[in-house]
Amino acid sequence: MIFHHFGEYVLLLRKVFKKPEKWKIYAKEIFHEMNEIGLGSLGLIVIISTFIGAVMTLQIAFQLVSDLIPSTVIGQINRDSNILELGPTISALVLMGKVGSAISSQIGSMRVTEQIDALEIMGINAPGYLILPKVLAGVIMVPVLVIIAIFCAISGGLIGGSLSGAVAASDYIQGIQGGFNGFTVTVALVKAFVFGFIITSVPAHMGFHVRGGALEVGQAGTKAVVIGCISILASDYIITALML
Repeated sequence: MIFHHFGEYVLLLRKVFKKPEKWKIYAKEIFHEMNEIGLGSLGLIVIISTFIGAVMTLQIAFQLVSDLIPSTVIGQINRDSNILELGPTISALVLMGKVGSAISSQIGSMRVTEQIDALEIMGINAPGYLILPKVLAGVIMVPVLVIIAIFCAISGGLIGGSLSGAVAASDYIQGIQGGFNGFTVTVALVKAFVFGFIITSVPAHMGFHVRGGALEVGQAGTKAVVIGCISILASDYIITALML
């Protein structure tokens, strides 16, 4: 069954990336999906990332209680943790729950109401028209959201550490600036690009192949989120093992 569904997924992607009929129509849909995925999720990403950064600062400060360890290490650990792991992965999991379920439900509803069949009868490449704009918007906007999430997490760590007294603002800023390796940002952006593709393509596949009625559409949305989250965590491990 796993190979059967994976084969369906690959064949669907082959139809998705078929040459579009009219680029103008696709461009309009791409900008619409960028607005839905990017601006529609911005507030949630900012709030979650800011609190994660603040909590991480408190936890790191709680564990590093030795006088032999300078407090600047708190900012450095928080920075690298958020860039390499927490920023891309937590943001992707949150977006999978929000964006992924919406994509699966939208396309699944079109399938059970026979709207996709109507598009195919009219000679329109339904997978390309419905899924390609979402995939392109995902691979463009998810890296942008991840960059914002990393910035908010680091800023949240500064605010949380200063308000709680766990670390002085000057020490935290010094830790952020010290020993920075720009390659970590490259790893984060690669993860974000792959995660953006998974967040949009996996739920689209589940919704496109749903059969039945409203109950099956809901079940497909749940499966899409579960499978998507597992795929994100698995790809996170693979990318980390290959690049670090």
